[in-house]
Amino acid sequence: MRIEPRPLPAVLPFLGELPPLLTRLYAARGVESEAELDKSLARLIPYQQLKGIDAAVDLLVIALEQRQRILIVGDFDADGATASTVGMLGLRLLGAAHVDYLVPNRFEFGYGLTPEIVAVALQREPQLLITVDNGISSVEGVAAAKAAGLKVLVTDHHLPGDELPAADAIVNPNQPGCEFPSKALAGVGVIFYVLMALRARLRSLGWYESKPQPNIGELLDLVALGSVADVVPLDANNRILVYQGLERIRAGRARPGIKAILEVAKRDHARITSTDLGFILGPRLNAAGRLDDMSLGIECLLTSDFAAAREMAAQLDGMNQDRKSIEQGMQREALAQLKDLPVESMPFGLCLFDPEWHQGVIGILASRMKERYFRPTIAFADAGDGLLKGSGRSVPGFHIRDALAVVASQHPNLIAKYGGHAMAAGLTLPEANFPLFAEAFDTEVRRQLREEDLTGRLLSDGTLAVEEFHLELARALRNAGPWGQHFPEPLFHGVFQLVEQRVVGERHLKVVLKSECGSVKLDGIAFGVDREIWPNPNIRWVELAYKLDVNEFRGQETVQLMIAHIEPR
Repeated sequence: MRIEPRPLPAVLPFLGELPPLLTRLYAARGVESEAELDKSLARLIPYQQLKGIDAAVDLLVIALEQRQRILIVGDFDADGATASTVGMLGLRLLGAAHVDYLVPNRFEFGYGLTPEIVAVALQREPQLLITVDNGISSVEGVAAAKAAGLKVLVTDHHLPGDELPAADAIVNPNQPGCEFPSKALAGVGVIFYVLMALRARLRSLGWYESKPQPNIGELLDLVALGSVADVVPLDANNRILVYQGLERIRAGRARPGIKAILEVAKRDHARITSTDLGFILGPRLNAAGRLDDMSLGIECLLTSDFAAAREMAAQLDGMNQDRKSIEQGMQREALAQLKDLPVESMPFGLCLFDPEWHQGVIGILASRMKERYFRPTIAFADAGDGLLKGSGRSVPGFHIRDALAVVASQHPNLIAKYGGHAMAAGLTLPEANFPLFAEAFDTEVRRQLREEDLTGRLLSDGTLAVEEFHLELARALRNAGPWGQHFPEPLFHGVFQLVEQRVVGERHLKVVLKSECGSVKLDGIAFGVDREIWPNPNIRWVELAYKLDVNEFRGQETVQLMIAHIEPR
């Protein structure tokens, strides 16, 4: 692992009266003006810039006026669950008489609006079908819905294929011809924008002359959760959405379901950060879609009954524990496949498959193996009927969805279907094609990346002076976010004297450190360390990459280093 300095612009921008360290941190993350640090809702990009937004609102106004039956079709991950919930609650707030949702079970129907899921949807007798967090690649599914006489509104954020579905309206910042400046909206962000536009139209039509205007800002806790859990880039627009949602949660105004999940995870809502959304709430919500049916997660978010939310949160927590156990077993099996492979023979693009692996957990497995070997990784599971489903994760500099497009064009009929983003993608292919696909994928990775690109690196924001290891700075850094994808939490590095070391849990290393000059003593923790190395009483000096954090224990707050990388010196 290499620790490298995070690049800085040649001239630091003026960002107001900020401490020099914060100015440097923001500048290194691409902030160019003080206005980009304004996290008020007034700074959101106007919804009018979304292509298709007027046509979408036209459909919705007619649906509300005619009291049509609306059915939302979502995805089975946290973004899809929060987007489904935001659509349900938002349309009810705005006056929809009949609105329901349907989330395909990933094991029965797979992803997106397929003709098969349309057949299930028709049993509910909807008149308007709305996709959230899917639909942009559902050409056949939309055609089936239209053939059945339904109106279809597609709201999505995924990259489109060569052909767009023939929906009545499409809202997706990534569709051709859309000039919306932020291409990073999550699926939940897109449907929230549609609701903003709908409320504005209803206001202009006089719907609120004799009644209060609904506050759709009540849904921002869900928007924040879905955005962070889907690991979309936190550009200025998404930072506003996430910040506003976090503020609602911290103030105790979150949905009962979010409060209940935090409670079962033993997290104080008043101290929650964007990291907690991604690593505490997101996995528990995702567990339902990974192992069973995401309807449980959506019902937990929808309910206004805290007792019911608490019961469902406990079920989600239990599922997440099961998911962890399954994942650990799959990791052991994946490592066994690679342990005898010489480094020089390691593929640049890893493709892993075991017939016993769980479809719902292969995405996490791909992520773990990518982090361990620093190369694009796709993990496959048996999907039945002679097919494999794969979930891929990428490294910086390699657009994995575009790479799949290259492989598909060079090898027709090799891949049944695919889709995704730059950093994550999914695909289906016949099991017999796996060896050829693995070879073709590795060839494409080798075409784009060099060996030095496959070495893990951490970008550091520099070293901290002895006098900077204090609570005020740790609190300031926590509150300076929200931090997340493409806007990473500050990471520092330095050499420290190792005073104490012990393993807690299975693989977590608790340490007591002294600064290099020996004048300051600090607590630190590193998660998931290599037990073949740690603890080691012979190691006296270490080089760390770390985050400055606040640790609370029995009401007392102290500085703690959250160690991202530790190696002997």
